[in-house]
Amino acid sequence: MSEQKMDVERGHAFDGIQEYDNPLPRWWLFIFYTTVIFGYGYWVHYHVARTGLTGVAAYDAEKADALKRAAATKPMSDDLLLAMAKDPSTVAAGQKLFVQQCAACHLESGAGKIGPNLTDDFWLHGNKPTEILKTISRGVVEKGMPAWEPTLGGERVRSLAAFVISREGTNLPGKEPQGERLGTVK
Repeated sequence: MSEQKMDVERGHAFDGIQEYDNPLPRWWLFIFYTTVIFGYGYWVHYHVARTGLTGVAAYDAEKADALKRAAATKPMSDDLLLAMAKDPSTVAAGQKLFVQQCAACHLESGAGKIGPNLTDDFWLHGNKPTEILKTISRGVVEKGMPAWEPTLGGERVRSLAAFVISREGTNLPGKEPQGERLGTVK
């Protein structure tokens, strides 16, 4: 250990108190400098480069993940499907699938072409979220709609149903109403 002069006076006193100029311990300086470097990196990561998740974004991601886990483990209920229809990431995934798989019959907007208009209050096979999911999953073979669950899988069909539920009630102009007026899903 190197010789250090301890208790070196600074040469003045205040109210009878002598002030000393002793160096801080190295372990304390190490922790202090590490904290300053970490703080700078944190500031750059979250506030300058904006590459980290904010508290709200982390909460939303965790909520979406919990919703997906619940959808995979719990039996489907109307409430769970309505919650999925309010989740932007689930609806976006469903919209992408809808454009790929369903737009040929229902148009990209869902206003109907060969298939019925999915944005009005009229329903052929029920307007409850579980009935919509059942229609998409099992299809309606006599009307030309295939069963999508064997092709897409359960999770993707649930996101597709969430998208359809989110579009219902927007009343876009398109194919004339078909089925029974059952009102909105929500």
